[in-house]
Amino acid sequence: MIPLMHDFEGETVLVVGGGPVGARKARTFAAEASVVVLSPEFGDRTFADAEKVRAAPAPEDATEWVERTDPALVVAATDDSDLNDAFSTAAEEHGALVNRADDHGDQSFGNVVVPATVRDDPVTLAIATGGRAPALSKHLRERFEDEFGNAGLMAEVVGDLREDLRDRGVPAAERRDAVRFVVRSREVWKALDSGRYKGEQVARDVIGELPGDQT
Repeated sequence: MIPLMHDFEGETVLVVGGGPVGARKARTFAAEASVVVLSPEFGDRTFADAEKVRAAPAPEDATEWVERTDPALVVAATDDSDLNDAFSTAAEEHGALVNRADDHGDQSFGNVVVPATVRDDPVTLAIATGGRAPALSKHLRERFEDEFGNAGLMAEVVGDLREDLRDRGVPAAERRDAVRFVVRSREVWKALDSGRYKGEQVARDVIGELPGDQT
């Protein structure tokens, strides 16, 4: 599968199933999309801002629900494979994407995999194991969070640094070298623990004086 980023702003995501998996998927997509969750019960779970619809659709009801909600993505997250099949088929016929929560490595079930995600704007890291090793996805996500907890700040710092070097007439090859040096510098990563301003100071210190610098 080829990983892509998809903009769900202004779109609807239909989640079928109110169990722990459905709740997790609802929280994920509610950050950007309008989410509708269908389930006969929801329990004591958090669904973020999703609209919870108490219903127990049968397989023959799938097309009606998909047409009614007009989703960009349907998440089939029940423990009933026949119901998941029906909603997957209805979604495909409607032109919507499909994510099967019961897809344990069998990519024939659906056409979208929701990866483990680390988000520290503007940085997003997605990790997928093809449904074969969710525990590994979680472990890698936690490792990244521990080691690169200031990735968002680093992106802001090097973005501003690139623009500054370009404005000062530093050649492109030297700009690339400077940015690579900064993002690999443990000193800069450590300085970011004290905030963006400190990180910027140390970043400029570690690259030193460059051609075109008139300061």
